[in-house]
Amino acid sequence: MKKFIITGFSGFVSRHFMAYLEANEICAVVKGLDVHCPDIKQAHFKHVRYDFERIDLLDKGKVENIIFEFQPDYILHLASFSSVAFSWKEPNISFLNNTNIFLNLLEAIRKLNISTRILSVGSSEEYGNVEQKDLPLTEDHPLKPVSPYAVARVSQELLSKIYAN
Repeated sequence: MKKFIITGFSGFVSRHFMAYLEANEICAVVKGLDVHCPDIKQAHFKHVRYDFERIDLLDKGKVENIIFEFQPDYILHLASFSSVAFSWKEPNISFLNNTNIFLNLLEAIRKLNISTRILSVGSSEEYGNVEQKDLPLTEDHPLKPVSPYAVARVSQELLSKIYAN
């Protein structure tokens, strides 16, 4: 049985991922992490067991403890301050939160030396303003972030590459 940690568990992507696991009859244990309580009912799942823990992912010690105790096979990292407008209103808070919560996950995996795979979800915001002629975008398209939120997402992608290597 595969074990998943999902950060940003109360968001809509998490619900879709849980539905995917269930629809494909993938037996899984999920630990949901978020600062907000989710609106997901265990009764809707036959193949997926989950529990939820309210946590601020900026708390390195708690992140490390959860990962150590749960020993996930996979982490689906969905948590962030995802508003571009908020990133302009509070650029320091937005950037530091979005990069440091991801860095806390990476560091916990590295320190604990466990073979957890992390899927870090990016954003089209990383590509900035694109011309119609450039569509559809590919991952080879140059990154040209135009907001603090987008720069944090690019930073997260670069951290992924560094830690993967």
